[in-house]
Amino acid sequence: MHIVISGGSGFLGKRLQMYLINNGHQVTILTRSLDGHQKLEGVKMVEWMNKGNHPEAELKGVDAIIHLASESISGSRWTKAKKERILSSRLNTTKEIYRIIANLEKKPQVLINASAVGYYGMSETETYTEYSRSDANDFLASVVKEWEREAGKVKELNVRTVFTRFGVILGDGGALPLMVLPYKLGVGGTMGNGKQWISWVHVDDAVQMIAYAITHPNINGPMNITAPNPVRMKEFGQTISKVLSRPHWLPVPSVAMKLGLGEMSDMILKGQRVLPELARKHGYTFQYSNLNDALENILGK
Repeated sequence: MHIVISGGSGFLGKRLQMYLINNGHQVTILTRSLDGHQKLEGVKMVEWMNKGNHPEAELKGVDAIIHLASESISGSRWTKAKKERILSSRLNTTKEIYRIIANLEKKPQVLINASAVGYYGMSETETYTEYSRSDANDFLASVVKEWEREAGKVKELNVRTVFTRFGVILGDGGALPLMVLPYKLGVGGTMGNGKQWISWVHVDDAVQMIAYAITHPNINGPMNITAPNPVRMKEFGQTISKVLSRPHWLPVPSVAMKLGLGEMSDMILKGQRVLPELARKHGYTFQYSNLNDALENILGK
């Protein structure tokens, strides 16, 4: 298959393109700059999102598009400018994906559009599946809903559209290294009250679930990219402690995180219990359904 990826140079995107190449697929990466990329056999780079770019001219025989490109929600406090970039990056790139598909003579079979479990809002008591409704109106939920609404317009072009709602992706990039660092320094402990849920997924499962969605035409709409066994923050920290043989003793109070991170602290202090019901229903087999096994694989290397 010929598979196009936007955001292919990120933590997940790099793992995804290697998986696809190793499985015999042709991969094209949409990138803002052609410079600085590692050249891989079987991967073509096409410039986009710059004035004068017409990437559709170089996209022939596309079978699937995976849209991951967006401003990171972490890295700095959520100032008004940061929030605007988070939302506009998602909407503007998705509008360009729509334009590209509309101008392709042969439409792709499917668009996989990145999304997030933040759609469901925050709760310590509720359990969410793809069939759950969301009345949440916090910043993350609002962003996700607008993003999915924009991506959903692609269905007007008779292209199957899947919204991959990612949980916390565990691997050698992303959030995990920052979460592990205090334990390596001997000062790890529970963040917040410890009751908040973490709906996690091993990066290998995240990659393979995307590929699974491409090859299973009955998968449509939202698809939770999470492991089947989410845990509370206290258990998450205790499992890191166990795998690394480091102490779990120094709690980080909620007030300290709110002072340090502002509104962005909600990502850590609040959470949601999200289950991958669609993947289970369609027969996906997880490599890592247990947190201890996932962390042993990642941290025990």
